[in-house]
Amino acid sequence: MATVTSKTLEGALGAKLRLNFGSTVEEATDAQMMKACALVLRDMMAIREVETKQMVRREEKRQVHYMSLEFLMGRSLMKNAYNLGLLPQLRQALENLGFRAADIFELEPDAALGNGGLGRLAACYLDSMTTLEIPATGYSICYELGLFRQKIIEGQQVELPDNWKDLGDAWLMPKPQETEEVHFGGNIREFWADGYHHVVHENYQTVLAIPCDMEIAGYETRHTNTLRLWDAKSPSPVDMSLFSQGEYLKATEAHAMAEVIAKVLYPEDKHIEGKSLRLKQQYFFVSATVQSVARRHLETYGTLKNFHEKNVFQVNDTHPALVIPELMRLLIDDAGLSWDEAWYITTHSVAYTNHTVLSEALERWPQDLIQRNLPRIWQVLVEISNRWQKKVEDFYHDSTKTEDMAIIWGGQVRMANLCIAGGMAVNGVSGLHSGILKKDLFRNAYGMEPWKFQNVTNGIDHRRWLSEINPGLDRLIRDLAGGDEYLLHPTALSRLDDYADDAEVLQRLSEIKRKNKEAFADYARRTQDVVLNPDAIFDVQVKRLHEYKRQLLNALHIITLYQQLQDDPGRSMQPQTFLFGAKAAPGYAVAKRIIHLINSLADQINHDPICKDKLQVVFLENYRVSLAEQLIPASEVSQQISTAGKEASGTGNMKFMMNGALTVGTLDGANVEMHDLLGDENMFLFGLHADEVAELKARGYLPQRLYARDPILRRALDQLKTGFRDGVSYEDLFARLVTGSNCAADEYLLLADFAAYCAAEKRMVETYANPAEWNRMSLHNIARSGMFAADRAVAEYADHIWHVGHR
Repeated sequence: MATVTSKTLEGALGAKLRLNFGSTVEEATDAQMMKACALVLRDMMAIREVETKQMVRREEKRQVHYMSLEFLMGRSLMKNAYNLGLLPQLRQALENLGFRAADIFELEPDAALGNGGLGRLAACYLDSMTTLEIPATGYSICYELGLFRQKIIEGQQVELPDNWKDLGDAWLMPKPQETEEVHFGGNIREFWADGYHHVVHENYQTVLAIPCDMEIAGYETRHTNTLRLWDAKSPSPVDMSLFSQGEYLKATEAHAMAEVIAKVLYPEDKHIEGKSLRLKQQYFFVSATVQSVARRHLETYGTLKNFHEKNVFQVNDTHPALVIPELMRLLIDDAGLSWDEAWYITTHSVAYTNHTVLSEALERWPQDLIQRNLPRIWQVLVEISNRWQKKVEDFYHDSTKTEDMAIIWGGQVRMANLCIAGGMAVNGVSGLHSGILKKDLFRNAYGMEPWKFQNVTNGIDHRRWLSEINPGLDRLIRDLAGGDEYLLHPTALSRLDDYADDAEVLQRLSEIKRKNKEAFADYARRTQDVVLNPDAIFDVQVKRLHEYKRQLLNALHIITLYQQLQDDPGRSMQPQTFLFGAKAAPGYAVAKRIIHLINSLADQINHDPICKDKLQVVFLENYRVSLAEQLIPASEVSQQISTAGKEASGTGNMKFMMNGALTVGTLDGANVEMHDLLGDENMFLFGLHADEVAELKARGYLPQRLYARDPILRRALDQLKTGFRDGVSYEDLFARLVTGSNCAADEYLLLADFAAYCAAEKRMVETYANPAEWNRMSLHNIARSGMFAADRAVAEYADHIWHVGHR
């Protein structure tokens, strides 16, 4: 293939502008040029995708179908250009055509297809699967508005629509010829004829699932994979008979009900309408996916009896769990296989990744909701449940274990148990988490089928989260660790350890971090209207807002620092800037109150003259992938302070480590494996361990005693009741921590870990005062982060769960 130069791209961009927008280069807007760039790269990847599919069919390779309700892709223009080896040429072409490349890249919206770590992990794995040349497709919903765009008004989160598709749809390739039908409601008619049992689904509502494909380019390979996003449409936009009678709203009701399925990610489900919509979303993308995969398999092999030999579905958390009864339905009703044949195929085709031990995330659906919306799936679920329950009873002869492992029980359908029963593998996402699954959460299932349980510690796309976003550090690594070898072999980062006592290297690392801090300060001024002090420690906690992640513990410590400054305004201290970024689920009232508290605290501190050049708090609005790409290279301290035993893995901790930030954290999730690599001397650990948390709760935890005994803690907590200069009191949060408010007080043990956390922060500040020691620790973090590359994690899935070859 001819080399693509900047001149080649100039010609291609000019042609796209003329053909797609009726514009010359001189007339084109930045938005049109951004779309033209996307279309040019998309065309290149589409050609490679055809080649990849032809190779997969020719060699009859097993394919991976990665199913996730979210894929947090972020921006794609720079990433695709980087993976295609065209980023320098594209930059040059844009500049030659009279555009600022930085402006074009910045204009692209983040694809609003995810929320947090779950979706970002899925995006990283797609990149690695493609780079490792694994035939794979991601599947999700083509959300029109995604999650939401966060706006902070008077200190409080306000959710606004995120219209990402205005420009982002340039990456999408609609394929209406591959549309699938998904059926809801109706009734089931059964009869025997010619010796066969027939099942007919009647009077259902049809929703069309229209695929919109997003191409995924691998690094230094022509292999190309696809993210298939299903858009929801009604087969008829309007009921003409009703419209003719003047019933205009009723005439378009079916159309609106179909399209709402693909409207937003995670609709609020505290009411039955929200629950029904979430269930429809999950079945919609599962059913469309299974039908699509089966159709393509039949076209290639002419039978579904070898389906499991050529396909594997990886279920990312419980959201796609209905793949199990849907595949059974298709194999029995459409392909005419017996139950035993279908069950063998299904249980050798589906693998389940558990991402959390939190009960609210282990989905349980009211059975009447499934009966009403998915009548045939309900029948299949009942049969699966009955057979599984008998298997459990025959193994354990213990009614309590039968109840624990049941799929249908007490009017609920338990999706995690369904995944365990119908899957060939169950994996956790860190060593600690996988151990908890075996010993606690799924201990009875592990006791019965231990061979299913595995561990695959999460990983991140290091090409994006180091090389692409931190070019200064990338240059240093290339100089010290064998050029660009680490991009395909991330363990090459370990060579940096050899330079831990090299003063010149440590100084260079310090200068890179300083430039990144200055660059982020400039970004924050331009985009958030915030003035940051680059001389301060950038102490960062950015992640989904949930009580177990303990942003509130961080806030209590900051209150303590502020109170110490109030007591002694002339106190000498290392300047500290605490940076928060988080979205709270719209219905999660406590999480939204914590956001309000952080903003109230920021307002108080940032307006008090005694804090100038000493203490600053900033809440970064609308935290997202593109903001993280700016922030993480500039961060010096990574707050990973979840209650031990609650965080399955985390991936933000890996991104910060890889960019040289030092961790203040508990021994939770992948922090445990980070500690195994780094030791006590290269991170700042504190707090109870997972077993100690369980023991304390079993003994009877009384946070009131800590409140009474610790004057520093008591004063910080009392400040919640008093409030700040904006006049807002947080007595509700005080009650939640100390006295209990509709729940056991301090469920996530903030008070129990408070003193240890403050001590860890103090150790961190003291260490920062010794630049050589700090930079040495930072270098060790970077050097030992290669283990957390997504390439390693995906290779483990390929070898031990999917049984597919890879590069």
